[in-house]
Amino acid sequence: MIERSFLVRVHDGLHARPATQFVKLAKSFSSDIQITCNAQTASAKSAVKLMLLGIKENDEATLRVEGEDETEALSALATFLQTPTAGDVALKKSDEPASPSDPAPQAGRAKRAGWGIAASEGTAIGPVFAFFPPVLKIEPHRVEDTDAEVARFAEAVDSVTSAFARNKERPEISADAVGIIDALIDLAHDTDFSDEVGAAIRTRQDAASAAMAVGTRLTESFEAMEDPYIRARAEDMRSVTRQIVLALLGQRDVSLDELSCGSIIVADEVTAWDLAKARLSDVAGIVCRKGAATSHVAIMARAYGIPAVLGAAVDEEHLKSAQIIGLDGTTGQVFVDPDTETRMSLTQAIERETADRKALEAYRTIEPVTSDGRKVEVAANLGTLAEIPAALEAGAMGVGLFRTEFLFMERKTLPTEDEQAETYRKLAEAFAPYPVVIRTLDIGGDKPIAGVDFEHEDNPFLGWRGVRMCLERTDVFKPQLRALLRASVVGNVKVLLPMIADGSEVEAVRDLFAQCQDELEREGIPCGTFELGVMIETPAAVFLAGDLAQKVDFFSVGTNDLTQYVMAADRLNPKVANLNRTEHPAVLAAIAAACKAAREAGIWIGVCGEAAARPDLISFFVENGVTELSMSSAAIPRAKRCVTEL
Repeated sequence: MIERSFLVRVHDGLHARPATQFVKLAKSFSSDIQITCNAQTASAKSAVKLMLLGIKENDEATLRVEGEDETEALSALATFLQTPTAGDVALKKSDEPASPSDPAPQAGRAKRAGWGIAASEGTAIGPVFAFFPPVLKIEPHRVEDTDAEVARFAEAVDSVTSAFARNKERPEISADAVGIIDALIDLAHDTDFSDEVGAAIRTRQDAASAAMAVGTRLTESFEAMEDPYIRARAEDMRSVTRQIVLALLGQRDVSLDELSCGSIIVADEVTAWDLAKARLSDVAGIVCRKGAATSHVAIMARAYGIPAVLGAAVDEEHLKSAQIIGLDGTTGQVFVDPDTETRMSLTQAIERETADRKALEAYRTIEPVTSDGRKVEVAANLGTLAEIPAALEAGAMGVGLFRTEFLFMERKTLPTEDEQAETYRKLAEAFAPYPVVIRTLDIGGDKPIAGVDFEHEDNPFLGWRGVRMCLERTDVFKPQLRALLRASVVGNVKVLLPMIADGSEVEAVRDLFAQCQDELEREGIPCGTFELGVMIETPAAVFLAGDLAQKVDFFSVGTNDLTQYVMAADRLNPKVANLNRTEHPAVLAAIAAACKAAREAGIWIGVCGEAAARPDLISFFVENGVTELSMSSAAIPRAKRCVTEL
């Protein structure tokens, strides 16, 4: 048996999707795996028990693994738990409803109005589709053949999960929705849930009563949790339980598939499963009396661009009897049967939003130039090849940052040179002739990989990471460098080095590249050349920018880490969020210094941190000589417009 303790780095902790993926990973090993956190222990192979631990970001957790593959299991699971982006995407938190004292939207006053949680931005108004499923009526009875009743429960679970799976095949379903449905399927198949229902049936309870009792108890356990992400999983447990009980009773639930185009769904609660059955293109908006911005229905609404207000403080009878509902998904305000003035204001807001979206469409295909003739490339930040279509659709002018660590994470073994070369080549071909900037492996103790043993560090952000680790582990680094050389034959590859703090590190990497190129030429394997750049993300790189600029072909400012290091403020710690600001004068001064060094050396400089997409900072970057901005795909059209308006 082996045991290891560490801080959990998964963004917002093990809520539904990360928990589901963690359990899947655990189940791929034969070893017995236990996880302890918050003075409680659970099997790592049970999603329900795992989520009930309430594991949050920065909690300390202990993995205890015993079995023939215990070493591999511990390594893989530790990697997952120490990877901030594992299993999910960062979501905007909004757990408190707006209050009447907050600034009101332009929509004016309604006959009956309420406030709730702004769960998905946008304005909507339309006819009401009231969705209030009736309370299930179960008639408990004693069963004699408990084995047959357990089998009947299993059949009901299979029936429900098969229906879930069929919905994944719908052509309009999004990747987010597929992930959510997978989480529901895993919840229905959870062994602890099934075992508890089976144990209740063996006391001669009927399957419907047993499933409802166990499901209700687990739902209440989720609702009692402090963490909003875990608390929001009560919605999923309640939904799964209801569907299984309906199957056992032989009943069909009310459905959103009868919704007419342009309707506003009003409900006490809408689950992800309910919403998955609707024609989402027909849904104009959603208003629920329950729910939070962290719920799965909120995630789906944002993915499909459906305005939504959850946790709305509106009387149920008012919602049921309403004819027209208006809502502002940005402020969280709801308007029940709005008056003429309010309807006009809402309609005008919708027209403005529609015009803005259409206006941004025109920027997808342009190459932005400022009014005084400066051309700026607006590129995409990517982590996998699966993100390429969205970037191309958004109009990305290449890739400003390809994070190669995603090739290494969540694997039991290191990727081969051939695997890496193929990935980098496909990336380059997809965006040719635009450039693709590929960052070499940027991992450390906070996001370790299989095959590299990271000793405990009190502060891994200041430790053995990035190029520091790579230069010591050339057995890991050289295959990547060889793969980059092989992919560079496409002609548009640029290589970026992370965590540079000294010029000698650049020289050491160049020596390794030269060795790799000689090896490939002797082996008769085609390879090309490329520009080499460094990340400006440490204060040392800023102070040495003049010297570094003589050794490289370009700079790329990583604003996320640069802000963290300049301000000595952990970007994952909400208590110092007021200091962790890229717009702080100290951070802007550091960026301006790097830009000045780049201009004087005649090399180009880009920005690849989250700040690259901020309209309030784009003018600062361009004025200081930045010629490339790289960001998430969704932000590209707006950034292009910002550049053309400078």
